[in-house]
Amino acid sequence: MRPDPHPYYHQAKFLTSCAQLLQLPPDQGAEVAFVGRSKAGKSSALNAITGQRQLARVAKLPGRTQLINLFTLDPIRRLADLPGYGYARVSDAMQRHWQNLIEGYLQRRHCLQGLVLVMDIRHALTAQDQQLLGWAAERGLPAHALLTKADKLSFGAAKNTLLQVTKELAGTSVTAQIFSATSYQGVAELHQQMDTWLGRFKR
Repeated sequence: MRPDPHPYYHQAKFLTSCAQLLQLPPDQGAEVAFVGRSKAGKSSALNAITGQRQLARVAKLPGRTQLINLFTLDPIRRLADLPGYGYARVSDAMQRHWQNLIEGYLQRRHCLQGLVLVMDIRHALTAQDQQLLGWAAERGLPAHALLTKADKLSFGAAKNTLLQVTKELAGTSVTAQIFSATSYQGVAELHQQMDTWLGRFKR
């Protein structure tokens, strides 16, 4: 059953798309970024947490998110959808461009308050995922691993995968959770994490 959308996140609106870092809006306020391998369920996760079916376009083919897409939540807070990585059917030049774009954004965007690393629960913590978490750690950026498509596994198998990922992340500050955009499992938990990063309750 689809829950009622969270009134705050439901108001998310598309702001702009950026092919280069220089095209980003002023580095002010607070942003939370979503990043992950192609077809990990990043766009579906964004749609689920905002309660909107088409806020982020869900492509039938991987590798379609080639830009940084920004969505406003209020005048000072935004969500950022970063290009998916790891899709083999694009040129080496495009792969390098995506990597430089993601790395540059993570290292230089001062208003970035947290990173949601989206990964298919059936293919969690690849070498590229680990590299991304390394970039976040170098900057001291909080990160949260979102194990999507949990509905593809039994409850026990999903819990075991979460336990394994948590063990692999031991010694780091990275948190992790199970998530399903289909059943909306974990949406409220992710909202709480994002509330903390975005400082929604600070006065």
